[in-house]
Amino acid sequence: MNTDETTAGHLQELRRGTVVLACLIRLRTPDYGYALLESLNGLGILVDANTLYPLLRRLEKQALLTSEWNTDEARPRKFYRTSPSGELLADALMTDWRRIDDALAGLTTGDE
Repeated sequence: MNTDETTAGHLQELRRGTVVLACLIRLRTPDYGYALLESLNGLGILVDANTLYPLLRRLEKQALLTSEWNTDEARPRKFYRTSPSGELLADALMTDWRRIDDALAGLTTGDE
């Protein structure tokens, strides 16, 4: 495995949890999958459709998201929203994210 592959693998691992957290936070305002994909990518949270849609289904199955179909437009769209359980998880993840960020900042500045 070369250095580029090693880096890519570690970046992918780092992004996995980040995308879950980003979805839970972003879907506090209901939206459909493609708009979420565009929104996350626009914010610099890079994710592709082949990753996002299975993730949305998994989060829904875990009761962290709810969904409903909007059939008002020509093409039906499934709208997702963070559930109360998803809100609790997002809050817990953000708390830990901040703790880890503070710890890493301490490591990089020598304030161990």
